[in-house]
Amino acid sequence: MNKNDKFVISINRELGSGGRTVGRKLAEKLGVHFYDKALIKALEEKYHLTVEEIEKLKGRKHNWWADFERIAQIGQGLTNTLNPPLRPKDVSDVPTTDDMFKVETEILQDIAKEESCVVAGRSGFYVFRDHPNHLSVLIQAPIPYRVARVAEKQNMTEEEARKTIMKVDKMRENYVTRYTNTSRYDARYYDIVITMDKITEDDAVDIILDFINRQSQK
Repeated sequence: MNKNDKFVISINRELGSGGRTVGRKLAEKLGVHFYDKALIKALEEKYHLTVEEIEKLKGRKHNWWADFERIAQIGQGLTNTLNPPLRPKDVSDVPTTDDMFKVETEILQDIAKEESCVVAGRSGFYVFRDHPNHLSVLIQAPIPYRVARVAEKQNMTEEEARKTIMKVDKMRENYVTRYTNTSRYDARYYDIVITMDKITEDDAVDIILDFINRQSQK
């Protein structure tokens, strides 16, 4: 990946690994927007988007992109509002229909055409697989680390955290398999795979930045 040209970095991550935070901090370091489920979902809800509606909005490109940028600029507060702490009974990972997957793919690919950015989740490793300047990263961690992290952050017991992780892992893998016909754990889709139990989120950001800098110098 060349950071001197328009780029997109996709961060796939396991629940409780710290991958979303790594993505957000990486975007801040690079001075680009960070997009995750809450931001994309907000845009979908704002326009009640279908694939057809996206095509209509493209015809009003200025307004379309102005809304993207406004949403990105208030992203942290929006995420807190739309993405509350997970509970064992509240782990849905929308969208779940063929049409909504197409909508998300259209949104994400349009974002990458307009600007450099970091995208967390949303099957980015697959959606951007043909992008000419794409860096794909997987953030993972052992189960005990993830359980402890989710239990602390979501005020759960370790048993609740473990059940939540198992449910979300299964749901996300089923989702990816259904819409991409592959596994999100297929290392062939990633340029970098980072295991988090022995490093900090800032360490992970530094590893990614070092890789980017080395690539940009070639």
